Amino acid sequence: MMKVPFSYLERQFADPTEYFNDIRVLLEGMDLTLGTEVEKFENRFAEFIGLPHAVGVGSGTDALILPLRLLGIGNGDEVITAANTFIATAGAIVATGAVPVFVDSEDGFVIDPSKIEAAISPATKAIIPVHYTGNMADMPAIMEIADRHNLLVIEDACQAIGAQLTGTPVGSWGHCAAFSLHPLKNINVWGDGGLVLTSDADFAEELRLYRNHGLVGRDHVEMFGVNSRLDSLQAVVGNRLIPDAGSITERRIKVAERYDAAFAQLGPEITVPKRRDGVRHVFHLYIIRATKRDELHAYLVDQGIEAKVHYPIPIHMQQAARSLGYKAGSFPNTEFDAANSITLPAHQHLTDKEIEHTIRQVTKFYRG
Repeated sequence: MMKVPFSYLERQFADPTEYFNDIRVLLEGMDLTLGTEVEKFENRFAEFIGLPHAVGVGSGTDALILPLRLLGIGNGDEVITAANTFIATAGAIVATGAVPVFVDSEDGFVIDPSKIEAAISPATKAIIPVHYTGNMADMPAIMEIADRHNLLVIEDACQAIGAQLTGTPVGSWGHCAAFSLHPLKNINVWGDGGLVLTSDADFAEELRLYRNHGLVGRDHVEMFGVNSRLDSLQAVVGNRLIPDAGSITERRIKVAERYDAAFAQLGPEITVPKRRDGVRHVFHLYIIRATKRDELHAYLVDQGIEAKVHYPIPIHMQQAARSLGYKAGSFPNTEFDAANSITLPAHQHLTDKEIEHTIRQVTKFYRG
């Protein structure tokens, strides 16, 4: 039976020789905290995204927490974000002492701007739009609302490395943006890692201080900070991968285009989300809506296709969120997608045969 893996790590790192050689050089120089490799990777990542400043931190979650804190978000403040996102988005807000306020999603699995204003209160200080699946939220509409209400905007771009909207890079709309280097992200490392990107040079320097205990040199503390440095070893891995960022992105887009064309023929059982004009969707996840989702999921797994469900229980219905006061029915689009969407393998290491096998099995499930 043909196997179609969701994770591509075994293929991506099947021959780690070059990585080990790079790590050996790192060890010979003992440049193990921040240093040359981190700075090199920050510059290369910023260049790929198209922003002037990148600050490496410990994780994608930290890439949200640190800017929120430095921008003054704290106890009693409210931060609006998407109801359909990974828990880290809401968790980062809670970690500052603020309260997440959720807004429902639209057809492309991103926050619905038309529902944002109803969620604004006197306590609202910021909006975190999530570029979920690698799709771009409607940033012109979101920024118009934010500007009118004097709200900060921090983009959660953890799933959207390389995305663009009308040629403008992800991360360049709000004050800053968070990116993740988790092993399953499009550009990944061998553990946790993240970056904050911004066009604000002063804010970037403040972040560099804050992530490293507020230290200037060894003995002078400019501000009270935290320890959230991007590991030098992870930067070595990132520096080996970043030259391939463009080809990785293009391959994922091509895989998604093949899926879209095939599954458009399977309506109404399969619904492909609308692909908005001007969006460079980078497909960290390829998600479609499917009737009999759970049966399809079980069938595909039985056929060797490692399909997934993201995420079957929305954040607002999790035990952790009970104190926020939401209930079933609060966000109907998010809840519908939690019950009816399925994620298919769509990474850059899939072969043409694996792509065709996936299309064939989805088609067979519905058409026999």
